[in-house]
Amino acid sequence: MSVYSKRGKGWRYDFTHKGVRHTEAWFKNKREAMQAEARKREEVKNPVPAAAQGGQEEPTDMGFLELVNLRLDHVKAYNSVRHYTDHLYLARRWVARWGQIKCSELTTTMIQTYLIQRRRQTSPYTANKELRYLRALYNFGVDPKRGWVSHNTTLGIDFFPVEKRIKYVPPKEDVLKVILAADPEMQDYLWTIAFTMGRMSEINRLTCSNTL
Repeated sequence: MSVYSKRGKGWRYDFTHKGVRHTEAWFKNKREAMQAEARKREEVKNPVPAAAQGGQEEPTDMGFLELVNLRLDHVKAYNSVRHYTDHLYLARRWVARWGQIKCSELTTTMIQTYLIQRRRQTSPYTANKELRYLRALYNFGVDPKRGWVSHNTTLGIDFFPVEKRIKYVPPKEDVLKVILAADPEMQDYLWTIAFTMGRMSEINRLTCSNTL
């Protein structure tokens, strides 16, 4: 059945045309889902020529692995090393799973199934982080400046609910106890952090100079 509902979510359509799967969710009722499906079927069966679109080329499909590599190159060039490292770690996991398929073949259902598995294996926080990064990946490909991907497959996926946690901030007394319990060399290091309020990465890059 190409139109169906999911309790608590709504209605969606899902069909395959010439080996490419097309799906969209969540509609308020069955009628809206059927109307959207009819429009989509007409669109894929009778695509509008590029000339009729003001000379713009239709978005082209590409391999998922290729899109990931292009995204990683962009993040490495324009973002921090930490941000790139986070992307690379997650990208390796995605490529191991979807590296052999086209972007158009990776459906919303496939991604949602993967995220539910990640939630069970790790936590809602981790699954939500992967959803944010996957959404950024597809937005990168959908961007009109590139037009490599026709649509963002992650848009129909909701973030998992998470329990808000109050961040623990140790009182001065506890900080002092930790410093005094350390050996002399480590105390110098901890006092430097405490007095400068610098990050560990910043303190680790400090150098000594004899010049006045």
